[in-house]
Amino acid sequence: MELTPADEKLLKALAIAIVDRPRGTFKDLAQAAGVSKATLNRFCGTRDNLIEMLMNYASEVMERAIAAADLVKSPALDALHKLIEQHLTHRELLVFLIVQWRPDSLDGEAGNRWLPYSDALDAFFLRGQTEGVFRIDIAAPVLSEIFASILFGLVDAERRGRVARSGMVALIEMFFLRGASKG
Repeated sequence: MELTPADEKLLKALAIAIVDRPRGTFKDLAQAAGVSKATLNRFCGTRDNLIEMLMNYASEVMERAIAAADLVKSPALDALHKLIEQHLTHRELLVFLIVQWRPDSLDGEAGNRWLPYSDALDAFFLRGQTEGVFRIDIAAPVLSEIFASILFGLVDAERRGRVARSGMVALIEMFFLRGASKG
């Protein structure tokens, strides 16, 4: 999906509009995103098309975040830090994914869009385990799930006003690496 910066900005605004107004009309979503209903109609046609566009865009953005973090070659802790930063740059899409996620999101063709992302995370955590950076008593796919859960959970908590945006990267990194233990 080749998008202009303006299209990307519009998609992020629409992602938030859908989260804020889950039952909103097409006109409501357009107004919330700062465009006319006609513009939104030309842009995506239907609400279902909009959701699909947002899911595809979110998938592409997450793959770009993986690439920018250089999970294959960068030292594991540096890559983890970059990975968190890259995800938080696209908070709007994370919030959208939180609301849109369903258990069957990884099934069938729709799930194929997320395979490169989850495979890259699994491979990264496995590499980190082999290098002695991440604990080995928890399987790499489980580390991927824990990482995603912490990330998505704190982005949601930030949106609800329970967690400050400031210091979020350090908080996620610290909690992922050290957990809730006092030591």
